[in-house]
Amino acid sequence: MNMNFSYKIAVLLIIFSISTPIASAADLQVSGWIPYWATNSGIDSATKNLKKLSAVYPFVYSVASNGIIKDLGNISSSQWKSFQKKAQKEKVKFIPTIMSSDGTLVHELLSNSAKRKKHVSNIASVVKKGRFDGIDIDYEAKRADTKDSFSLFLKDLNKALKTKDLTCTIEARTPPESLYRVVPATLTYANDYKEMAKYCDQIEIMAYDQQRADILVNDMRKGAPYMPNADPVWVEKVIQLALRDIPKEKLVLGIPTYGTEYEVTVSPDWFRSYRRIRAINPSAGISLAQTQNIIPDTNSAGETGFAYMTPSSAPEIINFESGGMIPPSYNIAGQALAYANATGKTTTFNIVSWSNAYAIKQKVDLAKKYNLKGISLFKIDGEEDQELWKLFE
Repeated sequence: MNMNFSYKIAVLLIIFSISTPIASAADLQVSGWIPYWATNSGIDSATKNLKKLSAVYPFVYSVASNGIIKDLGNISSSQWKSFQKKAQKEKVKFIPTIMSSDGTLVHELLSNSAKRKKHVSNIASVVKKGRFDGIDIDYEAKRADTKDSFSLFLKDLNKALKTKDLTCTIEARTPPESLYRVVPATLTYANDYKEMAKYCDQIEIMAYDQQRADILVNDMRKGAPYMPNADPVWVEKVIQLALRDIPKEKLVLGIPTYGTEYEVTVSPDWFRSYRRIRAINPSAGISLAQTQNIIPDTNSAGETGFAYMTPSSAPEIINFESGGMIPPSYNIAGQALAYANATGKTTTFNIVSWSNAYAIKQKVDLAKKYNLKGISLFKIDGEEDQELWKLFE
């Protein structure tokens, strides 16, 4: 069968499944991050779908070593200002994100009361000067000993912002019984969910980049390569755990619109390791599949993906049976495992998995199931599966 024709059939089936109204998302608040590295296409996509959005988060700010807020996206440009005006006219909140992944820097800034006060003042000044509707704090990879200082920071910032919104973006937390074979007697976290819920107007939980975090789901999905962005089974666990301390009226589910490519090393009896190659958008995944003459299919995590040989793969792989690998787009994985089992040798192949509209719908349905405040897409950059916007009509 012709590859392009087959792929069109697969896409039509996915679109049909999206249109089936399992749960309307009309009453969910829908928001999303627009990354500074895709300003033009991100603003264009958000503008086209502005009436479906309740808030946009320009992903533009970072924290400099001296605590100053650094603008990576030139948010004072006429392009951003024009978009801000359009958004606010449509009652869509314009709330830029400040991001840091330097845990040591954040600790130094927030554990010192004078530096913390100055940092709060800098942020409040940025919000006032930009006439923003608030600010989104996304401080990742914090140290556990920063927890109390971070809570104090949020308390002070909430007060300094007055009537402006303070939204907080946090990493997903996997339940201990799903994270450890033997749960440690003492567990420490960098985020105090209860304290955050006091001071943040809403909390966006980044329920993605799951990878191999959930050992119980890993066991459940064994038999095929498994390195998901966000399996609904794991996402539901993340939601349930968060709701113990965060009111549902404040919880927003972060949903990925991208995917990832990995090199998989396979040894006898198991897919031994996964090496991250790159992030990949749906359009790039589709193009790669067409190049490899493979029809992508829905994998066990509900995402779209496939496996393929690379120059580093043992060419003899193709001489072995796949063992009925499911989905069929992962046949090379089955052949590689059969090769490793028969020869005792190690080889590699690549897998690609991305979040399309079908995968996103599963998370939207979970947000509905738990009556969360809303969902937020990472990222809106024009490369997201455009079919996803039909979910919010």
